[in-house]
Amino acid sequence: MNQRRPSTVTDLALVAVFAGVISAATLAPAIPVGPVGVPITLQTLAVALTAMILGPWRGFAATALYVIVGLAGLPVFAGGASGLGVLAKPSAGYLLAFPLAALLIGFLTRIVLTRTEGRNGLRWALLLLAGLAGSFAFVHPMGIAGIALNAGLPLDKAFLADLVYWPGDIIKNIAASFVALAVHRAFPGLLVHPSVQLDQLPEAVRS
Repeated sequence: MNQRRPSTVTDLALVAVFAGVISAATLAPAIPVGPVGVPITLQTLAVALTAMILGPWRGFAATALYVIVGLAGLPVFAGGASGLGVLAKPSAGYLLAFPLAALLIGFLTRIVLTRTEGRNGLRWALLLLAGLAGSFAFVHPMGIAGIALNAGLPLDKAFLADLVYWPGDIIKNIAASFVALAVHRAFPGLLVHPSVQLDQLPEAVRS
């Protein structure tokens, strides 16, 4: 029996588009806060949304492409920053955490979508938890490490410096989960695994 397999061209296009979405998120004014001035941006919202929409591997690829392009010299980071010099800034840990966070969020999103069909309230709550898992498993721990290393703060003070970003990340993950849920309701086959049989898909997806 035929199986639905993802198009490589489509995958590459989605990866490129969402790398652009993350880049576009930096166009919103960055707000420096805390003792080391790491800015509040919309990057974490874009990373979570990318992972929730594209899934683990495409989400990881899109986010990694964004980071690589910025490190290569294109001004796609917050405030128009670019180049390897950003790795010496206090924000370096947050930046390097993005692909890992996207990978985890994407995996959890795939599990949520395959096990909660038709239960949108539960889906939204679990997508929110998936986004928070990525934030608190990777973004904040690596961000704290980057602050401690590059700003010369002890870990306890770096942790306190990171606390200011928690409320905003929670709000951004709430927004990302709402948008991702709407996208998956409109395109229910977006994260279907290649092993799923074609006749198991909704008619709207097969057509």
